[in-house]
Amino acid sequence: MIDKIAASIADAMSGIQDGATVLIGGFGTAGIPNELIDGLIAHGAKDLTVVNNNAGNADTGLAALLKAGRVRKIICSFPRQADSYVFDELYRSGKLELELVPQGNLAERIRAAGAGVGAFFCPTGFGTQLAGDRETREINGKQYVLEYPIHGDVALIKAERGDRWGNLTYRMAARNFGPVMAMASKKTIATVHEIAELGTMDPESIVTPGIFVHHVVKIDRVATQAGGFKKAA
Repeated sequence: MIDKIAASIADAMSGIQDGATVLIGGFGTAGIPNELIDGLIAHGAKDLTVVNNNAGNADTGLAALLKAGRVRKIICSFPRQADSYVFDELYRSGKLELELVPQGNLAERIRAAGAGVGAFFCPTGFGTQLAGDRETREINGKQYVLEYPIHGDVALIKAERGDRWGNLTYRMAARNFGPVMAMASKKTIATVHEIAELGTMDPESIVTPGIFVHHVVKIDRVATQAGGFKKAA
């Protein structure tokens, strides 16, 4: 019987190695799997390469992982914002390597990994420092830069609902990078707020099929007065 429901976040984290490439879903603060990031910190893996759209906010979530000194390199498209002081300090002191990738390129590089695409040409970044020394090519009169896929050893994503087979749906903008990261990684761990009975999820509404998911962990959700959500105590 297939049952991907993990008893705990700690159980789901087992096997993550030092030096792993970890794809972490989220766009700004939307869809960040904070509970899984906390679990990764507790797990103790270090020397990580982290892929995320951002580089953390304040002292929680991804910023807490950076602050704990577990990350060697971060690949992202938008590292600096008003409360990215943890990233700023580490980067300016030379303790953290940054690979800056335009947002569309980042999404497509991850998608390419999941789709089995070896490499692709993209016009974004041509003629800038972001292109680096990568191969360029003129196609139909337009200049392109060769981009390579981003594969993950593990993906940490936040979903809304899932079943024991690992099928997932998402809540609005929390969907963002989760689906492509699940496809691009050797191991995918997802949190959900609701475990659905097998067969009750409409197949047409499933965004991430269970074949791409290895562990599902249920977490509680408590509504705040502002209408947002926070994890239960």
